[in-house]
Amino acid sequence: MAGSAARTLAFADVERALAAPLPGYAAQARMATRPRLVLTPGEHSVEPTQSAVLLALYERDGALRLPLTLRSNRVAHHRGQISFPGGVREAQDPDLWATALREAQEEIGLAPASVRRLGSLSPLLIPASCFLVHPFVASLAAPPLFRPASDEVAEIIELPLALLLDPAARQEEQRLLHDQWTRVPFYRYSEHAIWGATAMMLSEFEVLLTAALAEGGAGALL
Repeated sequence: MAGSAARTLAFADVERALAAPLPGYAAQARMATRPRLVLTPGEHSVEPTQSAVLLALYERDGALRLPLTLRSNRVAHHRGQISFPGGVREAQDPDLWATALREAQEEIGLAPASVRRLGSLSPLLIPASCFLVHPFVASLAAPPLFRPASDEVAEIIELPLALLLDPAARQEEQRLLHDQWTRVPFYRYSEHAIWGATAMMLSEFEVLLTAALAEGGAGALL
């Protein structure tokens, strides 16, 4: 990992981080595109679509990781972008946690019984699709054997959680989006640029982890 120091993270660090009050949009906005259309749910002409995503943490090769998906070009929304497993709440889902579990099973093959809920992050409204996304954080006892849905997932990216604590991983570039030059912050992991709503949710997670490590002295410096 680039940067002056690397950290090891444990599930105890994550649980301590998630026990703190959520910083919300102020933390998410650190990785928002600029300019960005910012709307609250009440400002939409239609009711936002309720959806959920899963940040499923597991240990592989001595490091906590979570799976991201490179979305295929055959999905209806956010084609070719990097996202968490997740999707729209359906009628049979008793709650949004159930939505996150169902979607993770459908998209990457995670068995719901293997997933332990740790907490949640702040919901995020995505103006472009009018989705209100509810992120849930969970743990897996063992590294999963992924079974990606080929029609939805082009690639699974196993992101090291400690990357969020590396300042060198946070980068920015100018892109032409919707006929407007836009400043796009992103997390760089290998050849991947993780931006947009996914980066905004990761940003809140980063803020929580940083605060928890500072207060608890855990997450040993290597």
